[in-house]
Amino acid sequence: MFTAIGALALTGCGGDGGDKDKAGGGSGKSTDSPSTVDLPKLDGEKISVAAVWTGPEQANFTKVLDEFEKRTGAAVTFVPAQDPIVNFLGTKIAGGQPPDVAMLPQVGAIQQAVAKKWAKPAGAEAKAQLGKNYAKVWQDLGAVDGTQYGVYFKAANKSLVWYNAQAFENAGASEPKTWKDFLATAETVSASGVTPVSVGGADGWTLTDWFENVYLSQAGPEKYDQLAKHEIKWTDPSVKDALTTLAELFGKPNLISGGADGALQTEFPVSVTQTFTGGDQPKGAMVFEGDFVSINIAQTEAKIGTDAKVFPFPAVGAESPVVTGGDAAVALKDSKGAQALLTWLASADAARIWAEAGGFISPNKSLDAAAYPNDVQRKIAEALIDAGDDVRFDMSDQAPQSFGGTPGKGEWKTLQDFLKNPKDIAGTQARLESDAAKAYKS
Repeated sequence: MFTAIGALALTGCGGDGGDKDKAGGGSGKSTDSPSTVDLPKLDGEKISVAAVWTGPEQANFTKVLDEFEKRTGAAVTFVPAQDPIVNFLGTKIAGGQPPDVAMLPQVGAIQQAVAKKWAKPAGAEAKAQLGKNYAKVWQDLGAVDGTQYGVYFKAANKSLVWYNAQAFENAGASEPKTWKDFLATAETVSASGVTPVSVGGADGWTLTDWFENVYLSQAGPEKYDQLAKHEIKWTDPSVKDALTTLAELFGKPNLISGGADGALQTEFPVSVTQTFTGGDQPKGAMVFEGDFVSINIAQTEAKIGTDAKVFPFPAVGAESPVVTGGDAAVALKDSKGAQALLTWLASADAARIWAEAGGFISPNKSLDAAAYPNDVQRKIAEALIDAGDDVRFDMSDQAPQSFGGTPGKGEWKTLQDFLKNPKDIAGTQARLESDAAKAYKS
């Protein structure tokens, strides 16, 4: 797992990928290679799919659905959903108009859909594709009490730090491998006159990702799993250790663009674009977040692989972490069409279509990495696949929504307060535990 992600440091090549991503186009490869999946004929059947994707993500997912239509004869409609999607689906179901399939972005959302008896178990054909193409961890993430419901189609590698290559070069900085080196690199960049780290603190979910990467690397996978399930409390010493480590950065406002107050007013997209605008004098030289940062970089003049480079999240403990997120397809109707779409989305054929278009990585281990349009995305995807069952899913996305996924509440709000006052470690732990205890009981 961890040696694989080290290959990300070799991303100086593949710079031409930035233009491809900007154009929104793919690599020009044909999708006419031999099929890896058998699908039924569904002539005349109408299928609706709900997802929160917009813009390029919606357009590229539509390409995947278009190919499904060609192969089956079904007519598929994309239903734009609002976040949180569970609330959106509740309204649709109450009105008697549930979509056939929904793309759910949190493990907790799948569990909620099952608890509400909305979700239908995946059929034999979809499970066969999952067994062939997915590591056990991805199958387990889509299962509830041993029954398979979700097919994880789109994944995210959320253990990456992107940086302005020119700002690094001017400062004489190099890619750090450990947390200690990361802090030293930040000081080196700061000494050159550029603020080193851009943080999108206005969006609380980015701060949960900071915590999760530090915690996974420092406390280890077993503790991570326990905290994710609230089997240990947020007052545990391991949480204190992670917050203390994070405070080594958050406690130095001169290392953060705009200081704590500025970061708390900076939304995630801006945290990215301000890192890659202004040439070699950006507002921040580095920004931490997942592979999806490439979508925001594409809104600037920077080219991925040359102007914008990436390294693995630095190791706090013995090894660098690999935290992931993802979107799972779940059937809400027990129909032939819904099951066929789950089977399709679990196939390498479906994954290849979006992979070639860019801005996407797949947990499907049968997908040929050559499908990705540039070396940067290819290395990121390979690191995720090579992590196998050692990868860990975003902790806040596993939590009840009221704790891990609501603006102004729970973990999001408490970590925003911590960014502003990183000395208050005990108080932060107490508030996290109080909110978690309430959320996991309800």
